[in-house]
Amino acid sequence: MVGFYDESCPRVEDIIYEELVKKMSPIPRNIIIPGILRLFFHDCYVQGCDGSVLILPTEADNSERNASINLSLAGDAFDIVDKAKAALEKECPGVVSCSDILAILARDVVHWWEGPHWQVEKGRRDGLISNATEAQLLMPKSDENITTLIRGFESIGLSTTDLVTLSGAHTIGFTHCIEFASRIFHNDTTLNSKIREKVILSCPFPKIDRNVAEALDQTSEFVFDNKFYKSLRQRKGLLLTDHYLAFDENYLSRKLVYRYSQDQELFFQEFAKAMVKLGRVGVKSGNEGEIRRDCKKFN
Repeated sequence: MVGFYDESCPRVEDIIYEELVKKMSPIPRNIIIPGILRLFFHDCYVQGCDGSVLILPTEADNSERNASINLSLAGDAFDIVDKAKAALEKECPGVVSCSDILAILARDVVHWWEGPHWQVEKGRRDGLISNATEAQLLMPKSDENITTLIRGFESIGLSTTDLVTLSGAHTIGFTHCIEFASRIFHNDTTLNSKIREKVILSCPFPKIDRNVAEALDQTSEFVFDNKFYKSLRQRKGLLLTDHYLAFDENYLSRKLVYRYSQDQELFFQEFAKAMVKLGRVGVKSGNEGEIRRDCKKFN
């Protein structure tokens, strides 16, 4: 429900945006913007959009945040969620969920970098389960084929169209060298040779620095646009999962990559729809879950 907080916390979106602006000033936006978008996807894919990825691990419970696949999630993305929550607790304590904060931030950062804007549905409640093993098992991996990717998306109620459309978030994303190392060091001929020559300089073999990252969109990594799809058709996608969108056997996937590469307005329209749909995955409402006082831990 878009107007869920109209009476209980009418300035919710303004407060969140104000905290985002503060955070953007000292920190490079190329870290925060893709970081928040990735954090939202990782949250929704496991246990639904319930803020379960935000929970810190304890001695008793190894949370999603501690799964190997989540260790590269940006610390500044977690931090802005915490800052927004603290500001909201002063304005309207115990009202706004951490999962709603993350959903609103995901929309705001896309629009900040010249991407589409959409109305964020609200009323999510925060989950009570966060398990690292589950996250490691369920999250898509960077070398999965398109059949496996589609099956994973379908398991959470999303379609092939959603897969291709949401992958467009990689237009502002980054990936660590380890995720595509096998492609550049085994001289994968499906990867554009000029891109390989460029990224191999920052990802020397065999001593791969796990902290070094490269832009997923090597043409316009600081603008939310459709050039990611253009680059895929030129075999410039670093991740195998991205490459498969344009060149695997799935006709719908290949068709959508082509259409989005030709029509940015269409991509923007469909991306907004897909983000709304993603935000509905596994939502807790009513008496389910809780409204956390601190996004990092259960009440």
